[in-house]
Amino acid sequence: MNAREDLETVLRELEEQVTYTQGQLFVVGCSTSEVLGKRIGTAGGMETAEELFPVLQRFAERNGVYLAFQGCEHINRAVTLEREAADMYGLEPVTVIPIAKAGGSMSAYAFGQMKNPVVVETIRAHGGIDIGQTFIGMHLKEVVIPIRTSIKTVGEAVVAVATTRPKLIGGVRASYTRE
Repeated sequence: MNAREDLETVLRELEEQVTYTQGQLFVVGCSTSEVLGKRIGTAGGMETAEELFPVLQRFAERNGVYLAFQGCEHINRAVTLEREAADMYGLEPVTVIPIAKAGGSMSAYAFGQMKNPVVVETIRAHGGIDIGQTFIGMHLKEVVIPIRTSIKTVGEAVVAVATTRPKLIGGVRASYTRE
């Protein structure tokens, strides 16, 4: 398989296990360097982002979610998303435009493909995918639930997917389902 096919399989298996609600946030962390088998931040490219972005976009359209692309450490892992989503969630834009060498190729590519992109410092996403150990956890809501898929890498990059659920509170007397 190639990276695009790997990603398609991971997302299809995720969809088999998780149902999304219209307008939820889905964070994407992707090291294009790692996809190519190199160390994160050393060899990424817009070509790899261009190959993977349409797969992510189709996933978002099928599931009604907003994609949010985590940038690299050079922009403090700020997140690129559509202004509509930022407004819906009351997120304050910051002033930066991700580029391949400061933001990462995937975030930079996504910024160029979006209708009205903005960058925000942090989000609380309902789920996400981490391609290449970019550590998206800082942008996920509590409580994170890992989702297992048959595909362990996208290209050469380790891949992990997760969803979230509300906290269970109340202890032994609490009820968590309607009876």
